[in-house]
Amino acid sequence: MTARAQPQPYTKSSHGKAWMAEAIEFKRVGEGNLRAQVYQQIRLTIQRGELAPGQKLVDVDIAAQLGISRMPVRDALMQLVHEGYLVGTTRGFTLPTLTATDIANIFEVRRLLEPRAAAHATRTLDAAGLKTLAAALQEAEAAAAAGDAALFFQANSAFRSCWLGAVENDRLSQTIARFADHVLVVRLKTLSHQPTQAVIVAGMRAIYEAFAKRDAVAAYDRMTHF
Repeated sequence: MTARAQPQPYTKSSHGKAWMAEAIEFKRVGEGNLRAQVYQQIRLTIQRGELAPGQKLVDVDIAAQLGISRMPVRDALMQLVHEGYLVGTTRGFTLPTLTATDIANIFEVRRLLEPRAAAHATRTLDAAGLKTLAAALQEAEAAAAAGDAALFFQANSAFRSCWLGAVENDRLSQTIARFADHVLVVRLKTLSHQPTQAVIVAGMRAIYEAFAKRDAVAAYDRMTHF
């Protein structure tokens, strides 16, 4: 769950200092479906914010690092392109550059889908899930107090992933997760802003309380207005 930031297009001047492109290390894959394993690694890299805007992913380089052939890497990258996570260029694959309209449209879709999904989750979250939510909320509070933007991002992502994982409609939860990932640049910028972190923590706490009470109406309402 992320606060509703004012949609802004990505520009180097507004984001350049916040992003430092570092070499991405991928773990060697095991036996089995190589494409699926590579896909998961690259998608997690994107979700964790480790791929900077403009930074290129090259299939040959990734294949060499993983010690496998180029084809499963290429297939994984093309799947991520199809799902909107990456775009292909002549020199590799990179994050898409979103316009203000793109971002506004994505946030509109999320506003339509997330309240209903949260209401569904109140019926299916078990005790272990509520414990995970409480731990993520506590971690977010501690990170905000310490000014640790990276830890705050992780805690916020863990909170969202937990309740989304309780939604029985896989298509609904996967669509929400995908659109949230598509506006990763906005999420990272928003979550690194300390005054906004306090608002987000308050929203997380309100949502958690609705889940703990299994109050679908409250969960829907609080997600709608957050």
